[in-house]
Amino acid sequence: MSPFSATAYAPATVANLGPGFDVLGLALASPGDRVTVEHSSSPGVTLKAITGHSDSLPLDPARNTACIAASYVLRQIAPEAGITLTLEKGLPLASGLGSSAASAVAGAVAVNALFGSPLSRIELLPACVEAESVVSGRHADNVAPALLGGVVLVTGTTADAVHRLPAPPGLYLAVVTPAVAVPTAQARAVLPATVPLTAMVHQTAQVALLVHALYAGDIALLARAAGGDRVIEPARAHLMPYLTEAKQVAAESGALTTIISGAGPTLCAFCDTQRSAEKTATALVAFYQQMGLAAQGQATTVAPDGARVIDVH
Repeated sequence: MSPFSATAYAPATVANLGPGFDVLGLALASPGDRVTVEHSSSPGVTLKAITGHSDSLPLDPARNTACIAASYVLRQIAPEAGITLTLEKGLPLASGLGSSAASAVAGAVAVNALFGSPLSRIELLPACVEAESVVSGRHADNVAPALLGGVVLVTGTTADAVHRLPAPPGLYLAVVTPAVAVPTAQARAVLPATVPLTAMVHQTAQVALLVHALYAGDIALLARAAGGDRVIEPARAHLMPYLTEAKQVAAESGALTTIISGAGPTLCAFCDTQRSAEKTATALVAFYQQMGLAAQGQATTVAPDGARVIDVH
């Protein structure tokens, strides 16, 4: 007897990791999105409800990433079937935490689980990329880590372009999101069309150093490389409220470096102890509040396995 419903969780992600624009990303242990799917007599995907951070999310299944990815998978494994989908948004929109990617991944994984998981995890990548392309462009630096977990290098949008990298044990992260939306389209629009040769050489060197640090398990070196972006962050800095001051607050709290997470405005601080990550998250939230901005933050780690099935019954 086939299950009636399935629920999947997909984590937030930190894309770019500083200098690795559109090619590097990691999955966070928390927060994340949940999707529950149930069998329905109506063919295709019907969006039943959205809860949590649901403001301004489209209710049209054709524009909702969870529904788009779910529909893609459904067409692959059960084209005549129908499901209803409930999305629980644990991630704020336009936050730089891969919100649309998490929804897409949770939708794809949930539908696959509902029908007995006939597709492997990496075979779900095209569905997630297709969904992400509707709102953020066709790239995989958020969907790949959300789907697979850990740290990933992506050189394209197909399975053979996704490469798992080791996450150093003992790496802790403080992620803090001020209540300011930075849409991905806006964050991309401010980027330079060309960069000087010296900047390109520096940027590629930092990406190489970052990958080396991951394999060496050297957190201090990893933080140095992540903080070495001279192209993307300078162009986007004016979109991030009090960026310079926030970085100073994080450093005084024990953070090794602080970067913009994805398109922002979330900041991600690299720490080498859980205590310093917790202290940094608390200090940054308090700082933003002093500046008149609501903020939410937490200490977390890298999620080694990415999305997971929570319940099937």
